[in-house]
Amino acid sequence: METLEEAVRPAPAWRRRITGTLDGIRANPTGRIALKIGIGVLGAIVVAVGIVAIPLPGPGWGIVIVGLAIWAIEFAWARHLLHFTRKHVQAWTRWIMRQPWPLRSLLGLLCFVFVSAIVWLSLRLTLGIDLIQVGLNLLDRF
Repeated sequence: METLEEAVRPAPAWRRRITGTLDGIRANPTGRIALKIGIGVLGAIVVAVGIVAIPLPGPGWGIVIVGLAIWAIEFAWARHLLHFTRKHVQAWTRWIMRQPWPLRSLLGLLCFVFVSAIVWLSLRLTLGIDLIQVGLNLLDRF
């Protein structure tokens, strides 16, 4: 939640420059259409890469949110969805931080097991690599 000081604080110089540049592009009808198309395509590419990366280890959801932020530059529906996402992620984070450490540890372990299962399944189905069998084979060598 934004404080009153944050709400009335002037935007940083880089943000004012970017906003001014975008406003200049939007002032021309052709520029406005080109900007919408460019933002739409760039956001779609970033979201698509994020969606492909979701089952893999790494920041898949983070990439999707970056793509959504790119779309939010030009599209109101994306700004609303980004605000909704930010609000719920922050609420989830606050809820987790209020829980006792054993529950947080259990949730962390469950998340680790879930991500491990997704990685195992992804490698098994796409590359035919069974990580469990590879691990067992490595243990047999010792």
